[in-house]
This record gives sequence, structure tokens and C-alpha cells, in this order.
Amino acid sequence: MIIASIGELWSVAWPAGVIVLGLGLVFAVVLLIASEKLKVKMDPKIEQVHKALPNIDCGACGYAGCASYAKAVVENPAELIGRCSPGGSATAEKIGLILNLQISAEGPPKRPIVHCRAHTSDKTYYAIYQGIETCTAANALANVQACKFGCLEYGDCVAACKFDALHIVDGLATVDYEKCTGCGACSRACPRNLILMVPFKHDNMITVACSSRENGKTVRSMCQVGCIACGLCAKQSDVFIVTDNLAKVDYEKYEPDEKTLVAYNKCPTCVIVYRGKNAPEPGEPAKKKAAAII
Repeated sequence: MIIASIGELWSVAWPAGVIVLGLGLVFAVVLLIASEKLKVKMDPKIEQVHKALPNIDCGACGYAGCASYAKAVVENPAELIGRCSPGGSATAEKIGLILNLQISAEGPPKRPIVHCRAHTSDKTYYAIYQGIETCTAANALANVQACKFGCLEYGDCVAACKFDALHIVDGLATVDYEKCTGCGACSRACPRNLILMVPFKHDNMITVACSSRENGKTVRSMCQVGCIACGLCAKQSDVFIVTDNLAKVDYEKYEPDEKTLVAYNKCPTCVIVYRGKNAPEPGEPAKKKAAAII
């Protein structure tokens, strides 16, 4: 009786199993054919370019990540091939080889320079700021600190940097050039536009670490290390120009020589400084005279 029941059950069940198995095979074949028919074929050059990139997704190129940039640069190499700042000219040359393009010589890599050198003890504060601790929020209020051109020290640039290359040191945004890739995120994050991307033709670049447009008397009243527009630097070297109460460096023109070193040493507020991987500390005359011209 039991054997008969099992036999009857099997006779009913196996056709259903075969049908289900058959349907599964049919659906699998249909899906396989559909995947092949509908598959979007990627240009193999896009994958090659993607592998040539640093793959750090910093956004310096203007795209969301390296994958997006790889696709864009293959489609429009003439406009986009040199936009990878972290990769620099070496990466541009690799992409050129992949795309069979002749790449012209790239300029020097750009790195950020903070155009302020006032630490906490150098600044004059009108009140204790107790709002949202971001530079963007603090910048929206008047009289957070006396100088309306100086570093606000709340670290929007630090938050924007993906490479731990920026830190607030004693009230001042400070670049670690050993870690910096030149992505420009810090420059875009600063609400006061104090951080400029500068072509680093040399390991150390000279700069005027100030952005104030106030007259000299006003600057002295609120900052110990600001530019007072005395013009001594411009008298020594045509690399320096003074406009709107502020000395500036023509970075394209700058080449280290005796004239720029004299201007560096004569600056009465020591606002002319070197920035780079092995730059001397500012404001120390003994070190100034021994500063390497690189």
C-alpha cells in the first residue's frame, strides 16, 4: 500500500519537476540573450585611461571621480587631457599614449599657498565667536576678527582636503606640501579666497602672505604680520608689484635671484615668506639670510 502511494506520488511529481526545470532553462537562455543584446559596449580606451589615473577621486578635474573623468577625456581629449592635477604631466603623457595623441609640455604643477601668515597671537579679535564653527558661517558675520581679509581658522579647507595635507596650526591654515596633490579643493573651500593655486616652478616659492587691502596704518593696528604696502619689495625686484595697498608676486615671472632675496630680507613685517616642502620659517632674520634659493 505504501509502495503504491509513493509510486503514485512520484508519477505525479516528476512531470512538474521537469516542467519547472525546463522553464528555468528557457528563462536563463532568454536572459543571456537579452544581456548580450542590451549590453552597453564600453570603449576599451576608457578602461585603459581609468587605470592610468591616480584613482583617488579628488574632483580636481571637475568631474565626480576618476571613472567619470576617464570617459569624458576619451570623448574630448583636446579640452580635458591635462586636468588631472595629482597625476600631473606624467599622467597626461600616459593618456596621450593611450589615445595616440602628441602631448605638449605641461607647465609646472600647481600647489596652494595661503595668503595670510597671522597666527592667533598676531591677530586682533573684537569678540569671541560662538556661532557655527565653519569659515563660511563666520565670514557671514561682521567683526569676527579685526582683519576682514585674514584666515578665519575654522578649517573649511581642512575638511575639504582628502589627503590630510592641511591643518590649522595656531590659528592659521597650513599646507603640508609633502602630502599635497594640488587638487585645489582647499582653494575652492576658502570663503575669503585666501588660498590660491600657484605654479610651483621651484621646490620653494616666494610669496606675500597677506590679502589685506587696508592702508598700512590700519593693518598695523590689527595684525602684526600684514603687508603695509611700503613698496620696499617692488623697489628691489620687478617680481613684486604693489596695487590696492597690497604687494603681490608675479608667479609667472618669479625666478630666485639676489634681488628677490634682498626684498625678502628687507620686508619690515616679514610678510614675504617662502612656501614649499623645505621652506625656511618666516620672521627669523638669521634663517632668512641662509634661505636656500632653489
